[in-house]
Formats: sequence, structure tokens, C-alpha cells
Amino acid sequence: MQEFLFSYRHELIGTVITFGLLIILKFITDKTIRKIGRISDIVEARTLLITKYASTLWTVIGFGVISFIWGVNFREVGLVFSSVFAVIGVALFASWSILSNITAGVILFFSFPFKIGDRVKIMDKDMEIEEPFLIEDIRAFHVSLRKKNGELLIYPNNLMMQKAVTLIYNSEDDPDGSEEA
Repeated sequence: MQEFLFSYRHELIGTVITFGLLIILKFITDKTIRKIGRISDIVEARTLLITKYASTLWTVIGFGVISFIWGVNFREVGLVFSSVFAVIGVALFASWSILSNITAGVILFFSFPFKIGDRVKIMDKDMEIEEPFLIEDIRAFHVSLRKKNGELLIYPNNLMMQKAVTLIYNSEDDPDGSEEA
């Protein structure tokens, strides 16, 4: 055991430092995302979702750094990863909208000018609906919009970014939701 510790002491120290840095970076990222969510008055569920995405990203980066520290032969690992990514790439190409909706959901978290409870009108020529929608929920893949008659529309996040969206009234302007749009 002592021989192992002595011969791999640099790798072990690098691994411990990497884990320490990852914990600190995850903590800072988590605090920053929660603060942005609080300041922007974003629903806690959305904040937790973005926190989960950031944590996954830091974990993947950490595995890459630890692999580099321990001197993993990247040519052999590269063959495995290229095969896996080829399969994933075909699957994502077949359903590219899933990836674009997740990306749009992350972007909307940080820059979305609308909140749950706001009334919006979507300028989409394919939609023949002229009345405004109430934003009920904003998820990773879609936004739940409700018409006055109770009908629910599930609208993809990527289209929410691509189409013009007009704010009819803000939830802070009408806290009880009684304003007619």
C-alpha cells in the first residue's frame, strides 16, 4: 500500500486537488444560479434544473481532468468515445429539437423577460390564435400557456426564442390576475 501511495503520490495529490476545486466550483456555481433565480424572481423548480445542468457539466469536466492526471491513453479511450458519440449523434440528429429545447431552456433561464403569471401574445403565423396566453409553467423543454377558455398550449422553448413574443401585462402589474387582456 505504501509503495502504491509513494509511486502515485503526484496523481493522488492532483486528484484530491481536482475534487476540492470541483466542490468549490459547484458550490460557487450553485450559489450564483440561485442568486440569479432569486433576483429575477424565477420559480425554484427552474433554478434547480439549471443547477443540475451546471453540476453535470462540472462532473464531466472533472472526469476529463482526472483522466488527464492519471495518464489515460486517449487514443484507446478516443475510439470508444467516438463510437459512443457516433451513436448519440445519430440519435440526436433524429431528435435535434430535444437538444435545441434544452439549450433554449437554459438561455431562457438567464435572459427570459417573462415570468410565470405574465400574459403574452405569440406572433406566429402558423397559429391562428389572436388572444393572449397566461404563462403557467416554464420547463426544460417547453412553456405551458393557457387561454382564457382554459385550453392549454404546450409551446417549445426553441420556438419561444425564435418567434416574436409580446408582453400584454406583467404579473407584478396585476397580482390577482383579474385584468382583462
